[in-house]
Amino acid sequence: MHIRSTAVALLLAPALALAQSKGAPATKKLYCWNENGRKVCGDALPADAVDAERTELSATSGRAVARVARAPTEAERAAEQARLEAERRAALEREAAQRRLLAMVESYASEDDLRRAFQERIVLLDESIKASQLGIQSLRQSLLALLKRAAEAELAGRPVNAKLRDDIQRQHADLRRQQTTLIEQRQARAQVDSDLDEALQRYRELKQRTQAQAAGMASLGG
Repeated sequence: MHIRSTAVALLLAPALALAQSKGAPATKKLYCWNENGRKVCGDALPADAVDAERTELSATSGRAVARVARAPTEAERAAEQARLEAERRAALEREAAQRRLLAMVESYASEDDLRRAFQERIVLLDESIKASQLGIQSLRQSLLALLKRAAEAELAGRPVNAKLRDDIQRQHADLRRQQTTLIEQRQARAQVDSDLDEALQRYRELKQRTQAQAAGMASLGG
Protein backbone atom coordinates (compact mmCIF):
# COMPACT_ATOMS: atom_id res chain seq x y z
CA MET A 1 0.00 0.00 0.00
CA HIS A 2 2.90 2.37 0.84
CA ILE A 3 4.59 1.54 -2.51
CA ARG A 4 1.44 2.38 -4.46
CA SER A 5 1.06 5.72 -2.62
CA THR A 6 4.70 6.56 -3.34
CA ALA A 7 4.25 5.74 -7.03
CA VAL A 8 1.19 7.99 -7.30
CA ALA A 9 3.06 10.77 -5.50
CA LEU A 10 5.95 10.49 -7.99
CA LEU A 11 3.51 10.62 -10.90
CA LEU A 12 1.86 13.73 -9.51
CA ALA A 13 5.04 15.52 -8.46
CA PRO A 14 5.71 17.30 -11.81
CA ALA A 15 2.10 18.39 -12.11
CA LEU A 16 2.05 19.65 -8.53
CA ALA A 17 5.29 21.54 -8.98
CA LEU A 18 3.98 23.16 -12.17
CA ALA A 19 0.69 24.11 -10.54
CA GLN A 20 2.44 25.62 -7.51
CA SER A 21 4.96 27.53 -9.65
CA LYS A 22 2.12 29.12 -11.61
CA GLY A 23 0.18 29.93 -8.47
CA ALA A 24 -2.77 27.74 -9.50
CA PRO A 25 -6.01 28.48 -7.67
CA ALA A 26 -7.29 26.06 -5.02
CA THR A 27 -10.05 24.92 -7.37
CA LYS A 28 -7.57 23.44 -9.85
CA LYS A 29 -7.88 19.67 -9.98
CA LEU A 30 -5.85 16.71 -11.05
CA TYR A 31 -7.39 13.44 -12.21
CA CYS A 32 -6.36 9.80 -11.87
CA TRP A 33 -8.10 6.99 -13.76
CA ASN A 34 -7.34 3.50 -15.05
CA GLU A 35 -6.46 3.04 -18.67
CA ASN A 36 -5.81 -0.47 -19.99
CA GLY A 37 -5.01 -1.68 -16.48
CA ARG A 38 -2.62 1.22 -15.72
CA LYS A 39 -3.21 4.21 -13.47
CA VAL A 40 -2.95 7.45 -15.43
CA CYS A 41 -2.95 10.93 -13.88
CA GLY A 42 -3.16 14.35 -15.47
CA ASP A 43 -4.57 17.85 -15.15
CA ALA A 44 -7.25 17.23 -17.81
CA LEU A 45 -9.50 14.33 -18.73
CA PRO A 46 -9.31 13.04 -22.29
CA ALA A 47 -12.60 12.41 -24.06
CA ASP A 48 -12.33 8.65 -23.73
CA ALA A 49 -11.89 8.90 -19.93
CA VAL A 50 -14.83 11.21 -19.16
CA ASP A 51 -17.10 8.26 -18.32
CA ALA A 52 -14.42 6.26 -16.49
CA GLU A 53 -14.20 5.82 -12.74
CA ARG A 54 -11.71 8.33 -11.40
CA THR A 55 -10.27 10.11 -8.40
CA GLU A 56 -10.08 13.91 -8.35
CA LEU A 57 -7.25 15.50 -6.39
CA SER A 58 -6.38 18.99 -5.27
CA ALA A 59 -3.61 20.45 -7.44
CA THR A 60 -2.13 22.26 -4.46
CA SER A 61 -2.14 19.51 -1.83
CA GLY A 62 -2.39 16.34 -3.89
CA ARG A 63 -5.13 15.07 -1.62
CA ALA A 64 -8.19 13.32 -3.01
CA VAL A 65 -11.20 15.64 -3.00
CA ALA A 66 -13.72 13.42 -4.83
CA ARG A 67 -14.23 9.96 -6.21
CA VAL A 68 -16.42 9.72 -9.28
CA ALA A 69 -18.03 6.42 -10.24
CA ARG A 70 -17.99 5.38 -13.87
CA ALA A 71 -20.96 6.31 -16.00
CA PRO A 72 -23.47 3.47 -16.51
CA THR A 73 -23.44 1.66 -19.82
CA GLU A 74 -26.39 1.70 -22.21
CA ALA A 75 -27.34 -1.78 -21.02
CA GLU A 76 -27.20 -0.68 -17.38
CA ARG A 77 -29.30 2.40 -18.09
CA ALA A 78 -31.85 0.26 -19.92
CA ALA A 79 -31.93 -2.21 -17.01
CA GLU A 80 -32.48 0.63 -14.53
CA GLN A 81 -35.29 2.07 -16.64
CA ALA A 82 -36.87 -1.38 -16.83
CA ARG A 83 -36.61 -1.75 -13.05
CA LEU A 84 -38.25 1.64 -12.45
CA GLU A 85 -41.01 0.81 -14.92
CA ALA A 86 -41.62 -2.53 -13.18
CA GLU A 87 -41.84 -0.73 -9.82
CA ARG A 88 -44.29 1.79 -11.29
CA ARG A 89 -46.49 -0.97 -12.70
CA ALA A 90 -46.37 -2.85 -9.39
CA ALA A 91 -47.44 0.29 -7.52
CA LEU A 92 -50.35 0.80 -9.94
CA GLU A 93 -51.38 -2.83 -9.49
CA ARG A 94 -51.30 -2.45 -5.70
CA GLU A 95 -53.50 0.62 -5.94
CA ALA A 96 -55.93 -1.21 -8.22
CA ALA A 97 -55.99 -4.18 -5.83
CA GLN A 98 -56.80 -1.83 -2.94
CA ARG A 99 -59.69 -0.33 -4.91
CA ARG A 100 -61.02 -3.78 -5.77
CA LEU A 101 -60.74 -4.81 -2.13
CA LEU A 102 -62.62 -1.73 -0.95
CA ALA A 103 -65.35 -2.30 -3.54
CA MET A 104 -65.64 -5.91 -2.36
CA VAL A 105 -65.90 -4.83 1.27
CA GLU A 106 -68.69 -2.38 0.48
CA SER A 107 -70.68 -4.94 -1.53
CA TYR A 108 -71.25 -7.56 1.21
CA ALA A 109 -73.93 -7.39 3.89
CA SER A 110 -72.05 -9.36 6.55
CA GLU A 111 -68.65 -10.72 7.49
CA ASP A 112 -69.90 -14.22 6.74
CA ASP A 113 -70.73 -13.22 3.17
CA LEU A 114 -67.26 -11.73 2.81
CA ARG A 115 -65.61 -14.87 4.19
CA ARG A 116 -67.61 -17.07 1.82
CA ALA A 117 -66.44 -15.02 -1.16
CA PHE A 118 -62.82 -15.53 -0.13
CA GLN A 119 -63.43 -19.18 0.68
CA GLU A 120 -64.16 -19.92 -2.98
CA ARG A 121 -60.69 -18.63 -3.94
CA ILE A 122 -59.11 -20.50 -1.03
CA VAL A 123 -60.65 -23.81 -2.07
CA LEU A 124 -59.49 -23.41 -5.67
CA LEU A 125 -55.94 -22.58 -4.58
CA ASP A 126 -55.83 -25.46 -2.10
CA GLU A 127 -56.92 -27.87 -4.82
CA SER A 128 -54.28 -26.49 -7.19
CA ILE A 129 -51.60 -26.92 -4.53
CA LYS A 130 -52.63 -30.53 -3.92
CA ALA A 131 -52.54 -31.26 -7.66
CA SER A 132 -49.07 -29.75 -7.94
CA GLN A 133 -47.80 -31.75 -4.98
CA LEU A 134 -49.09 -34.97 -6.55
CA GLY A 135 -47.52 -33.99 -9.87
CA ILE A 136 -44.17 -33.35 -8.21
CA GLN A 137 -44.30 -36.70 -6.45
CA SER A 138 -45.03 -38.50 -9.73
CA LEU A 139 -42.27 -36.63 -11.57
CA ARG A 140 -39.78 -37.45 -8.81
CA GLN A 141 -40.57 -41.16 -9.02
CA SER A 142 -40.25 -41.15 -12.80
CA LEU A 143 -36.97 -39.25 -12.64
CA LEU A 144 -35.57 -41.61 -10.02
CA ALA A 145 -36.48 -44.59 -12.21
CA LEU A 146 -34.68 -43.03 -15.18
CA LEU A 147 -31.61 -42.20 -13.08
CA LYS A 148 -31.57 -45.77 -11.75
CA ARG A 149 -31.54 -47.12 -15.32
CA ALA A 150 -28.67 -44.80 -16.23
CA ALA A 151 -26.72 -45.83 -13.12
CA GLU A 152 -27.23 -49.53 -13.84
CA ALA A 153 -26.00 -49.05 -17.41
CA GLU A 154 -22.85 -47.29 -16.21
CA LEU A 155 -22.17 -49.92 -13.54
CA ALA A 156 -22.49 -52.60 -16.21
CA GLY A 157 -19.99 -50.77 -18.40
CA ARG A 158 -22.60 -49.81 -20.99
CA PRO A 159 -22.98 -46.27 -22.33
CA VAL A 160 -26.10 -44.32 -21.43
CA ASN A 161 -27.98 -44.00 -24.71
CA ALA A 162 -29.07 -40.62 -26.08
CA LYS A 163 -32.78 -41.25 -25.58
CA LEU A 164 -32.34 -42.02 -21.90
CA ARG A 165 -30.21 -38.89 -21.42
CA ASP A 166 -32.86 -36.79 -23.16
CA ASP A 167 -35.61 -38.34 -21.05
CA ILE A 168 -33.69 -37.54 -17.86
CA GLN A 169 -33.12 -33.91 -18.90
CA ARG A 170 -36.76 -33.46 -19.94
CA GLN A 171 -38.08 -35.04 -16.75
CA HIS A 172 -35.78 -32.90 -14.63
CA ALA A 173 -36.91 -29.74 -16.43
CA ASP A 174 -40.57 -30.69 -15.92
CA LEU A 175 -39.90 -31.26 -12.24
CA ARG A 176 -38.26 -27.85 -11.83
CA ARG A 177 -41.18 -26.14 -13.59
CA GLN A 178 -43.70 -27.90 -11.38
CA GLN A 179 -41.74 -26.93 -8.26
CA THR A 180 -41.72 -23.30 -9.39
CA THR A 181 -45.47 -23.46 -9.97
CA LEU A 182 -46.00 -24.86 -6.47
CA ILE A 183 -43.99 -22.01 -4.95
CA GLU A 184 -46.12 -19.46 -6.80
CA GLN A 185 -49.33 -21.20 -5.74
CA ARG A 186 -48.28 -21.18 -2.10
CA GLN A 187 -47.43 -17.49 -2.33
CA ALA A 188 -50.85 -16.81 -3.85
CA ARG A 189 -52.49 -18.82 -1.06
CA ALA A 190 -50.69 -16.81 1.60
CA GLN A 191 -51.70 -13.60 -0.18
CA VAL A 192 -55.38 -14.61 -0.05
CA ASP A 193 -55.13 -15.02 3.73
CA SER A 194 -53.54 -11.58 3.97
CA ASP A 195 -56.22 -10.07 1.71
CA LEU A 196 -58.98 -11.65 3.80
CA ASP A 197 -57.54 -10.22 7.03
CA GLU A 198 -57.30 -6.77 5.46
CA ALA A 199 -60.80 -7.03 3.97
CA LEU A 200 -62.27 -7.96 7.37
CA GLN A 201 -60.48 -5.06 9.02
CA ARG A 202 -61.75 -2.62 6.41
CA TYR A 203 -65.24 -4.11 6.62
CA ARG A 204 -65.36 -3.57 10.38
CA GLU A 205 -64.05 -0.02 10.05
CA LEU A 206 -66.65 0.71 7.38
CA LYS A 207 -69.46 -0.70 9.53
CA GLN A 208 -68.30 1.31 12.53
CA ARG A 209 -68.33 4.52 10.49
CA THR A 210 -71.76 3.69 9.10
CA GLN A 211 -73.14 2.99 12.55
CA ALA A 212 -71.58 6.17 13.93
CA GLN A 213 -73.09 8.20 11.12
CA ALA A 214 -76.49 6.60 11.65
CA ALA A 215 -76.31 7.31 15.40
CA GLY A 216 -75.37 10.91 14.70
CA MET A 217 -78.29 11.41 12.34
CA ALA A 218 -80.64 9.76 14.83
CA SER A 219 -79.51 12.13 17.59
CA LEU A 220 -80.07 15.11 15.33
CA GLY A 221 -83.52 13.86 14.41
CA GLY A 222 -84.39 13.33 18.05
